[in-house]
Amino acid sequence: MKEIDLTLPAGEGLLNVRVGAIILRDGKVLMAANEGMSCLYSVGGRVHFGETMEEAVVREVREETGVALEVDRLGFVHEVFFIGEGPYQGSRIHEISLFYYMKVPADFEPRCRSRAANGTREWLEWIDPAAETRTIYPEFFREELRRPCRTVKCIPQREWPE
Repeated sequence: MKEIDLTLPAGEGLLNVRVGAIILRDGKVLMAANEGMSCLYSVGGRVHFGETMEEAVVREVREETGVALEVDRLGFVHEVFFIGEGPYQGSRIHEISLFYYMKVPADFEPRCRSRAANGTREWLEWIDPAAETRTIYPEFFREELRRPCRTVKCIPQREWPE
């Protein structure tokens, strides 16, 4: 069966279902980047049809780091409305993302060999989100990862013009 991402037509735009991994070590979070984007973004990606959210984040982490990590817990539900880029240029997108804290063993050594959705080479960087000067996605990592908590937080973010 062909893997189909959960990016679906919905009214005047698209509904996108995504997962993100929160991989922490020594006060830093592992983020991804690629040659086609100016920002850093969470390790993760779109959920495939028929895949649970936890299965999706484990798959995405393995694809992007070369290592199978286990889920620790759900940390954030992020609902964002934005105008798409790349293949979705100009489309109104309603995205729902679940961000999971991952269990990170002491010997974790990520090896990125993946490509971004736009086909460009990806790489990984450990960053201090509070001190990072570049744009990061999601932006709420800057504040929220300073003091990780055990509760799930819901973070809505609207960027469409009203």
